[in-house]
Amino acid sequence: MSKSILLCDDEVHILRAAEFKFQRAGFDVRTAADGLEGWEQVMARRPDLVITDWQMPRLDGFGLVQRIRAEESLSDLPIMMLTAKGFEVSHEELRARWGVYAVVAKPFSPRELLIRASELLETEPAAAGAVSAS
Repeated sequence: MSKSILLCDDEVHILRAAEFKFQRAGFDVRTAADGLEGWEQVMARRPDLVITDWQMPRLDGFGLVQRIRAEESLSDLPIMMLTAKGFEVSHEELRARWGVYAVVAKPFSPRELLIRASELLETEPAAAGAVSAS
């Protein structure tokens, strides 16, 4: 069974580019336009990985991370955070206190995001997803 990824971002072009890359690599991908929708999806069906933007309407990425970590059954759910360039967050604090695996600055390469997610999930991205241009 393929690993499932939940992508949360309010920027449609970023969401679609990452979704396409992950699907081509064989992942089961769900998307959410904000943290609240992401939270609802996590509660409906736990993904293997959450990749969330920091700045989103209704519930931001940090709020989503806090909700996930407050839920005992989700305490080990892997999370990656996306941030806008110039939007400074403490990567070390996010890792140590909130269990965020990686913080990736925008703009990013969908290929690099795929590689980092695959490393976290300890899976090999499908050849097409790993070698095609970003």
